Amino acid sequence: MTDDEAMGVALDEARAAAGHGDVPVGAIVIGADGTILARRHNQRELDNDPTAHAEILALRDAAKVLGTWRLSGASLVVTLEPCPMCAGAAVAARAGRIVFGAADPKTGATGSLYNLCADPRLNHELSVTHGVRAAEASELLTSFFVDRRSQIE
Repeated sequence: MTDDEAMGVALDEARAAAGHGDVPVGAIVIGADGTILARRHNQRELDNDPTAHAEILALRDAAKVLGTWRLSGASLVVTLEPCPMCAGAAVAARAGRIVFGAADPKTGATGSLYNLCADPRLNHELSVTHGVRAAEASELLTSFFVDRRSQIE
């Protein structure tokens, strides 16, 4: 599965999040063998859970599928650059890489604001590929917030 194809699956998940009022962020975890281990989307509003980010949910599900918390060789593909919590979870899970679409200059922790994935002070580093289908991911987020603001006014 290419990064572009994987991001397509993550974008489908992001659209599902918007369907129940959550910020449209989707994530998938691809195993070292190329199979999709997990696919999730934001559920903070749905679950009333501040940690229910797409990445956290997908990493949890992937660990259950593999029967281990060590996700060595796995790729986390997400529509929006992970925040510090999610990037930290990918580091803690020993994931192999992160692929993301839209950059997040306010909370991005894989290069925009912080770079937890390449911090030699941590016990694990992983590669990051950024900008995969970024325009599509950004448009989902922009449309969501435009709609949300128009409902408030």
